[in-house]
Amino acid sequence: MGTWVHFQKDEALVKREREKARALKAGSWWRARLSAGVCHYCAKKFPPDQLTMDHIVPVARGGRSVKGNVVPACAACNKSKGVLTPAERILDELEMEGAE
Repeated sequence: MGTWVHFQKDEALVKREREKARALKAGSWWRARLSAGVCHYCAKKFPPDQLTMDHIVPVARGGRSVKGNVVPACAACNKSKGVLTPAERILDELEMEGAE
């Protein structure tokens, strides 16, 4: 991850949003997203049990556990995204390309 990304995590917010995420995972909306079996980031197909819930704007960065901010992601994409926003992820990839 680029050294230019700095933030301060609010532990109370993270705890509240993780609880909301658990409630979303239990609902039919999330099950329908998983049953489609498509990773939001790489667009590859996966069995539903191989997809995780990813917050587009990470909870650690102030993101919320709402339908507009959570997407199914494969483990590889979720791990590579980390705490970056989508724009930061693109910038990070460009930074790595420039270093080559």
